[in-house]
Amino acid sequence: MTARMRKSTFAICLLLIVSLVSACSSGGTKGNTDADKATNNGAAATSGASPATEAPSAKKVSITWWNFPTYQALDGEVGKYEKEIIAAFNEKHPEITVNLEMITFEGGPEKLNVAIASNSTPDLIYDAPGRIIDWGKKGLLAPLDDMIPSEIRNDIAEAFWKQSMVGDKTYMYPINTAPFMMAVNTTIFEKIGAMELLPLDRPDRTWSFEEYKAALQAVKDKATDVIPSVFFAKSQAGDQGTRAFIANLGLTTFLNDDNSAVAINTEEAGAALDWIAQASKDKLVISGAAALAAADVNDLFLQGKVAFTINYSAVLKAQNATLKKAEFNEVLLPFPTLDGSPPKLEPYLGGMAIFDNDDADRIAASKTFIDFVANDPVYGSKNLIQTGGLSVRNSITGLYNDPEYEYSELARQFIANPPTTADGWAEVRTHWFPALQRVLLGDATGKAALDDFAEAANQSIANGKAAQK
Repeated sequence: MTARMRKSTFAICLLLIVSLVSACSSGGTKGNTDADKATNNGAAATSGASPATEAPSAKKVSITWWNFPTYQALDGEVGKYEKEIIAAFNEKHPEITVNLEMITFEGGPEKLNVAIASNSTPDLIYDAPGRIIDWGKKGLLAPLDDMIPSEIRNDIAEAFWKQSMVGDKTYMYPINTAPFMMAVNTTIFEKIGAMELLPLDRPDRTWSFEEYKAALQAVKDKATDVIPSVFFAKSQAGDQGTRAFIANLGLTTFLNDDNSAVAINTEEAGAALDWIAQASKDKLVISGAAALAAADVNDLFLQGKVAFTINYSAVLKAQNATLKKAEFNEVLLPFPTLDGSPPKLEPYLGGMAIFDNDDADRIAASKTFIDFVANDPVYGSKNLIQTGGLSVRNSITGLYNDPEYEYSELARQFIANPPTTADGWAEVRTHWFPALQRVLLGDATGKAALDDFAEAANQSIANGKAAQK
């Protein structure tokens, strides 16, 4: 069965559910001032290029690249940096035309699903495992193993490869990473004289639920024009923030260790969700969270109107730098846990994938472009800095002269097995935010909503596993 035939089969089902699919958000910086240093580091670390770069085809070919706003906008123009990448690429490969189309985190996922359903997918996408691995399991992508030499494969941790592969085939070329965390507007705490309530004197910055609640109460009491913290449940976008927030308060994980079943429906996690609903009434957490999206609350954070946001990372910090509407300092924090024990963080992992459009020349050209984006001696590190992320490669460090990036490197120790490669993941996610909405709207207790979510999500996992046979 060809890739196009697989897409046609998948399209029949996808057209029935495409309206249910939403975006995932699911990141210059100070680090941009270190571009020259980072470029030199990258040149030393990426000298081993793949065969795609060493032996480019002279045959003219045109490929299409759809990109979320992965890179920081240059001069306020979304897509301008991507055009710079393409121009630099064409200096080395004038035979390959790269047609860029920018898509948004809000509408992009649905647009991709429509493209799959209509057999009109782009050649290239820069995205995350949640969608890419699901496409790989459905046979929609071209494997990338022949473009990954051993020196690169051995330079990237096995955990990242697990998120990039289906069985023994690699479908995502991993490039940048950062642990998802919270962020705090420390300027607010400086103004109210409450910096001691934050765990910044601890190298690992770990803290407890009680410490977190004390910090929220201080903001409510002393900065009456500021919303202490946020929550959101309008859609899938940014759901990694709500997943990890509740899981850590419940001393559990979203799924179990092998991603075969839901684990978050514990009594503690249910109590945490009940607390969020009550805290919204008590003005410790934003009101109306059931109707708010991740982008809504992060925009309030960028306006300086919120003390804590729960969906952040070094990547998002960098991407938001030019979007801030108020002058303030933000600091990354891990999620609080019920007892102050080490948290479990989900990793952001970004990388590129190729849709199998039954054209060997376009697939080969796409691999050449991916190799340039990830491994070019100059643009490899420059591109990393523009994402605001850390490299997945062990040999590439010290890209930024910024304590928050140093902390992100340290916080890698808290990264746990992410749920995003679970069978049926795309469908599992559709059950999550309605469960949150039920609690926020007073229609269910936290434990009841999580139990109902577990039942539906476990069935989706089982269905996804069966579909692979």
